[in-house]
Amino acid sequence: MTITQGEFAASDHPDCVISTILGSCVSTCLWDPDRRVGGMNHVLVARSESGPTRSDAAGVNAMELLINALVRLGGDRRNLRAKVFGGAKMISGLSDIGHLNGLFMLEFLESEGIPCLGQSLGGTSARQIRFFPAEGRALLKSVTQAAVAPVPTKPAETDAGNGVELF
Repeated sequence: MTITQGEFAASDHPDCVISTILGSCVSTCLWDPDRRVGGMNHVLVARSESGPTRSDAAGVNAMELLINALVRLGGDRRNLRAKVFGGAKMISGLSDIGHLNGLFMLEFLESEGIPCLGQSLGGTSARQIRFFPAEGRALLKSVTQAAVAPVPTKPAETDAGNGVELF
């Protein structure tokens, strides 16, 4: 199954594979190795900051939804393990929301006592993740940006018209 921004999936099926593609978004893969259940979320913005106000509500919600789904499948919260992916800086010159997303996830896992056994965070490339929840195994593939077509040097000719644009 494939998840996108704002989604999560959890499974106890031994043949299940959960996949997603990440840029500045971040995904946490969680699993209970004893109960062989696991899942993954895809978080667009884990932490929002507006002036002096900071809110972790979106990130906390995404993590708690995933954890609760694993518990409903028989997982033990005390036995969860994690791997975290994403958080790339996709566009130079803009804020580094990817870094903040990754930082939030690592801080959340530490505060909840969930060991993070692997991570691939930051950089400038997108990532494709395939997670096998029953095993806790994750495959990562870097996705390089496609070449951008050159911008024409001569502007296209337009009809001068009367200066009124209809839309």
